[in-house]
Amino acid sequence: MSVTTAVAIYFIIWWTVLFAVLPWGVRSQVETGTVVQGTDPGAPVIPHLWLKLIWTTLVSTLIFALCTLTYSYRLVTVDGLARLLGFR
Repeated sequence: MSVTTAVAIYFIIWWTVLFAVLPWGVRSQVETGTVVQGTDPGAPVIPHLWLKLIWTTLVSTLIFALCTLTYSYRLVTVDGLARLLGFR
């Protein structure tokens, strides 16, 4: 796998994981009882974005490493998937 391909795959995994991690621990203004006048009541009070970026990077790196190992050691092949799904 080329470096460009690896970076592109990591980028896609990172953004996908970010959207999965964003809702973790979010509390809205309504839930905390501190609605600021003129803002959306569903807006988060403290989103902890830096912590979420760290978690996103850690989880993405783990997923990317597993995908790279699977690709490098040919643990999953197209023929194996075809057999598993009953196409051969």
